[in-house]
Amino acid sequence: MYAENGALRKLTVFETLFYFIISILLNGLANALTVATNLGSAIWTASAANLASYLHSGLGLILFLYGIIVIFVNIVLLRRVDMRRIIGNLIFIMPFSYLVQQFTKMFVELGVGRLPFGPRIALDLVGVVLIGVAVSIYQRVRIVLHPNDDLSYILRFSFFHGNAAIGQYVSYTLPLLVVLFCWLQTKSLVAINIGTAISLVIQGPITGWSDKHVFTHLKHRPTI
Repeated sequence: MYAENGALRKLTVFETLFYFIISILLNGLANALTVATNLGSAIWTASAANLASYLHSGLGLILFLYGIIVIFVNIVLLRRVDMRRIIGNLIFIMPFSYLVQQFTKMFVELGVGRLPFGPRIALDLVGVVLIGVAVSIYQRVRIVLHPNDDLSYILRFSFFHGNAAIGQYVSYTLPLLVVLFCWLQTKSLVAINIGTAISLVIQGPITGWSDKHVFTHLKHRPTI
């Protein structure tokens, strides 16, 4: 939805595609940046990276399978099978998983992981903030959502009265359990560091802040 003179109107096809492409590219780039710095990824990506390491599998594949699992969680929370929503989730996770894997490869080849600590932590924080911004954009456009962000959206508006931070925090339960499982199995962790802790604290509030300050004409449709 688009706010215009106090009223809401639907986005045009061009506007919808424009904001969606910006948000998915930004999200893929930002997640890859946090992985490449090796100072802690956002918890969903960090969790997937640990599972990929444990299973000796590609990160893109694990991110895709993660999305499938979360789709089923969302069906349980909604207590209905919404095929349009499910197809939208699948449309999102296929390019997103590929983008994260390719952008990560690019940043690794550019030597991001070999930079001194100061620049790496700065880039990691930039990545964490940009993830929150990207989530805010495509949650408001809401043509299709990543299942993980659809989960936080469902929690936010169905259970927590629109509070972005609480909805985000509760949605972290699943990836935290996966991280715990991987640690118990391997006694080591990857992609978990100071950036992960910061992401856990600020990503929800950053999403809420972005709702009000980034592309402010885009408005939520808090119907589930």
